[in-house]
Amino acid sequence: MHKKIYFSLITLLLVSLISVAQEQSDVVNQVVKPSRTEVVVPIHKAVFRDSLCKQRVQGGNPRIQNGYLQFDGSLDGNRQVDPQIAVGGGFVFHGTNSGLVIYDKQGNYIDGASQKCFNNGIDPKLFYDAHNKVFGFDLWVYWDKAKIKPVNIAISETSDPRGAWNIYPVSASKGVDGGGIGYSKKWIGYSFPGGEDRTFVLKMREAKSGKTATVYHFPGTLGHPVFTQDSTDDLYFFKIAKEYFVITKVTEDETGSPVSQVVSKKKHGLKNIGYPPKSPQKGTDQVTSSGDRNPKNLVLQNGFLWFSQAINYKGNSAVQWHQVKLDGSIVQTGLIYDKNTNYIQTTIGVNKNNDVLVGFQETNANMFISPRMAFRYAKDPAGQLREIVKLGEGTGATDGVAWGDYSGTAIDGDNGIDLWTIQSRANDKGRGETVIVKVPFKNK
Repeated sequence: MHKKIYFSLITLLLVSLISVAQEQSDVVNQVVKPSRTEVVVPIHKAVFRDSLCKQRVQGGNPRIQNGYLQFDGSLDGNRQVDPQIAVGGGFVFHGTNSGLVIYDKQGNYIDGASQKCFNNGIDPKLFYDAHNKVFGFDLWVYWDKAKIKPVNIAISETSDPRGAWNIYPVSASKGVDGGGIGYSKKWIGYSFPGGEDRTFVLKMREAKSGKTATVYHFPGTLGHPVFTQDSTDDLYFFKIAKEYFVITKVTEDETGSPVSQVVSKKKHGLKNIGYPPKSPQKGTDQVTSSGDRNPKNLVLQNGFLWFSQAINYKGNSAVQWHQVKLDGSIVQTGLIYDKNTNYIQTTIGVNKNNDVLVGFQETNANMFISPRMAFRYAKDPAGQLREIVKLGEGTGATDGVAWGDYSGTAIDGDNGIDLWTIQSRANDKGRGETVIVKVPFKNK
């Protein structure tokens, strides 16, 4: 009995110490230096797919549906496709756990390769950096012989993804897949669960040119890195810490080395921010994952952070989206909710006019997982999206809870105006198939 009490006290003490450490790490204006550095020699690929790599043919079939250009992405997935897209240089670059595909912006298939052609990996997150005119993505490897669990950061040398790439295998000992990637004019950033040093950055200039890169690891986690569409060198990170929004930036000190600094820690005041419940499907008792209250992508546009999240609202999974100042205060919040259904797996895109596209899926006891989107113009009433647009209908139920990070939304890096989304639907076998949609907006 005394041993149980002793161990309970020890556990409480450890939890308390962890909590204090977390609070200390979120002190506003506190400057933190990297905990360690490593020098990484890139793996150079002269072309996207060489003659030794079998062509991966997936998707295409462009068409107009509900007034929007729509075409198929990956169709060979399982329940964890993890589909993403990035748009720029005249191309739509598409990635899943199985491989990578290139389309033109009219939806025509160009080329494709398996992930094995990019040094292996899963869980890709994609971006197009319009400042440096390059594509980038990560691949997580957890089965390597050296047991360092490298994160393969791949950066194209130009805006043409068919050309040369440089891949940087960054060590992530004790890490876990499920991380997020971000960028600014100067930095590439990545955060992941697990281990002591869970955030690292490297210079975009080094990665683009294929030079040996210095990777800077930070203690703990800085949060989820942001897609920096504004023309700024600093790279921002965001996390939800209980009732707080915590915003951190990585900037350079007087020596040119990166340091992190918490720029704001503010109570968000949101009533509904709990993790979403699992959602039902038609014809089965098997429920499915609804996503995460922690955002899967964040955008810095016109000095504001934008993100969407899946939350628990009155017992259902709903989608909530926000526009947030860099001091952590909320400008506007919107909710996509219906008591008779569930909205899951969301991501957001924002253009230079502050027009917004939110992508997600819908499922309930009378339907299968189906792709959806909704958008707004900046002039629309605050917190309101226009009506939900159906992008197709699922035809089968998944055979397990996991449904992966089944959503991606991106800006057109060529014009900064049009927005794109990729969403999944469950096919007859309960497997993930994807659809890519362009939503054009007017330039002011």
